[in-house]
Amino acid sequence: MADCRYQISQGAYIKLVLHALKHRSLSVNGLLLGRLIENDGGAAAPAVQISDAVPLSHSQIGILPYLELALIQVEEHFASEGLGVVGYYHANERHDDAELSNAARKIGDHIFRYFPQAALLLLDSKKLQDLPTGKGRDPVVRLFTRDSSRSWRSAGSQGSAELTTKEPSANAVLLDYISTEKWTEIVDFDDHLDDISKDWLNPNLFK
Repeated sequence: MADCRYQISQGAYIKLVLHALKHRSLSVNGLLLGRLIENDGGAAAPAVQISDAVPLSHSQIGILPYLELALIQVEEHFASEGLGVVGYYHANERHDDAELSNAARKIGDHIFRYFPQAALLLLDSKKLQDLPTGKGRDPVVRLFTRDSSRSWRSAGSQGSAELTTKEPSANAVLLDYISTEKWTEIVDFDDHLDDISKDWLNPNLFK
């Protein structure tokens, strides 16, 4: 959706990167929660605001029944906050793999059916590796959106939408969390199913 802007909160952004760092040698994925803000006739394009991220899996990638179970629980929880599933994030198993996998595309297609402005975020391992050098403030994820031809396009290609972080200091805060190995505290849906005492909402992650 080229006529839509995308903005991700610092908390959602950091949470998804920490999830990928916890399982560096595995593919990981998760859901993005937020809302669509219409322009109400103004000059600005509509915006998808990504407010939170729910880490899903590091072992059940691409299994739709598993995804459906997670979607139901996530939607039920966040509905009271006025948030819905607005996208999906994915990190590839290999650090040198910068392509969108078939599993990521299929899950993105599934979410697109319910939310046509869906965002698909892919972790950019090269940008993450360069982060300590302070070479840029851009997010260390790549945004893909689906166009009318039913293909997923990378942000910036042929006028497609861009992704910005809500807080300009997000990468600096992320570096602080990386330096203290905060990723060890991340719980995903897989962990919760293995041990229900582990909370997939990660309520204490930033406390």
